Amino acid sequence: MKNLFLITLSIILLSSCCDKQTKDAIVDLDLEIQKVELVLEKYVIANEKQDVDLVHDIWAAEPDIVVFGTNSDEKLIGWDAIKSAIDRQFNSFEETFISVHDQIIKINETGNTAWFSEILNYNYIYQGETMQFEGLRFTGVLEKKGDDWFIVQSHMSIPGNPD
Repeated sequence: MKNLFLITLSIILLSSCCDKQTKDAIVDLDLEIQKVELVLEKYVIANEKQDVDLVHDIWAAEPDIVVFGTNSDEKLIGWDAIKSAIDRQFNSFEETFISVHDQIIKINETGNTAWFSEILNYNYIYQGETMQFEGLRFTGVLEKKGDDWFIVQSHMSIPGNPD
């Protein structure tokens, strides 16, 4: 009876160790963070090159994705609404250059949901005039579908003036 108890206990301990090792082997969180970084870098490149197709490739083309923009009434729901806003922006802006800093990316332990925050400096030409936004706050959520990451929610805001 004592041997049976020890054998059962050993099997339970070994199986719990194996489950953790299997889980760790399946989800490499550092690799997933690198993949999310790449999606966010593609987002910057897509905006700089005004490449709607690349923007489409990194957004989940679903009817319930959400973007909160910098205007108080700017809430876009679904890929079609987001695409319309991007088309308007790309038709209005020229020579966009975006720099990113203070980027933070986190991923849940199962490796299928990520969230990020970063600060953007956004420079462009609008109607022949050089424009610049310093310190735009950009946050969002990504979801992993298959092997690929897609943005499913984002929020961009302009910091207020310090008093």
